[in-house]
Amino acid sequence: MVEATLLATLLVAALASLFMAWAIGAGSSGSTPFAPAVGANAISVMRAGFLVGILGFAGAVLQGANVSEAVGQELIAGGVTLSPVGATLALLLAAGLVAIGVFAGYPIATAFTVTGAVVGVGLAAGGAPAWAKYQEIVALWVAVPFVGGGIAYGVAKTLRDERVPETVAVPVLAGLVGLLLANVRFVLLGDPGEQASIAAEIAGAVGSPGIAGQLGVSLVLATLVAGLLYYDLSGDPDAGQRHFLLALGGLVAFSAGGSQVGLAIGPLLPLLGPDTGVEVALELVLVFGGIGLLAGSWTGAPRMIKALAQDYSSLGPRRSIAALIPSFAIAQTAVFLGIPVSFNEIIVSAIIGSGAAAGDGEVSGEKMGKTVLAWIASLAIALGLGYGLFTVWTTVLG
Repeated sequence: MVEATLLATLLVAALASLFMAWAIGAGSSGSTPFAPAVGANAISVMRAGFLVGILGFAGAVLQGANVSEAVGQELIAGGVTLSPVGATLALLLAAGLVAIGVFAGYPIATAFTVTGAVVGVGLAAGGAPAWAKYQEIVALWVAVPFVGGGIAYGVAKTLRDERVPETVAVPVLAGLVGLLLANVRFVLLGDPGEQASIAAEIAGAVGSPGIAGQLGVSLVLATLVAGLLYYDLSGDPDAGQRHFLLALGGLVAFSAGGSQVGLAIGPLLPLLGPDTGVEVALELVLVFGGIGLLAGSWTGAPRMIKALAQDYSSLGPRRSIAALIPSFAIAQTAVFLGIPVSFNEIIVSAIIGSGAAAGDGEVSGEKMGKTVLAWIASLAIALGLGYGLFTVWTTVLG
């Protein structure tokens, strides 16, 4: 039998986790993916909100395992895992900071906040720093502005180059996206407890499971995607461009669910193991987090989508495409590596890069400085408070 205290602790942690998932779904990961498509009049606001919720839920269930396990089990070394009280405190702290950011209008980065809270509590509980994991996380966080902005700049520059026909450039970009999508790993495609890609499954089915077979399948799928978009563009270039933008929005929404759900449910995992007497399959926990994302997207995202669409409408379809392609690639990289990442950082970097290519790279240095400072402060404050609050708790209550 599970003690009543543990059940109460688990209930509080679950509510905090659900709030985190709701805030993520209502925020940038729920509103940003389809805002460009709404701005380009490719889809209505309400339909976009509905789709982003469904796709975010699907991404959470099919791809959320890696980041969830990293947040729950890989941020602290030394054989120490978060206790029920520690996990609950980390979730409440992170959720509280996010709530303050939402109501006060400060750009609190959820990835930075959750990571800082979990590490702070874990270190206070006697754990050792997981330096190897921290190096991976910091490397990706630092690389995102340069890689995302650089790719967006290059794509936008290519699409604006009059020497490159749009009926060639856009299908080639679609083919590259198709190549990446063919190698994205999904839970349902692998053996029990594993993940596999579309390319790997098809290659295995046709009797060529090696790397060469997967590469061949990937190239075929990429060519098929490029050919379909070329045909679409040949009939109506504007409609074809909007269709590609809509597809990219869907892929980014799916990727956001897979990369962000772990921030909400990762700290719950230490509470759901055999040591606590509460064993719940990871798939069910992912569904729980996905429901929170879905609720946030359906209740909060439409308003944000409408507001952001006004900004994206000034970008135009080309710059929007240039911003979404690296966003999809970076989010999937984070999912593959199991690294918590800020979706705000990904999107902002990509928009700045695409704007620079269009000659509209004038960005307020003061605004960007405050945004970066808020991101760093989110991490530092969450880490410090997590360490301090758990230390006080254990000192006072033993």
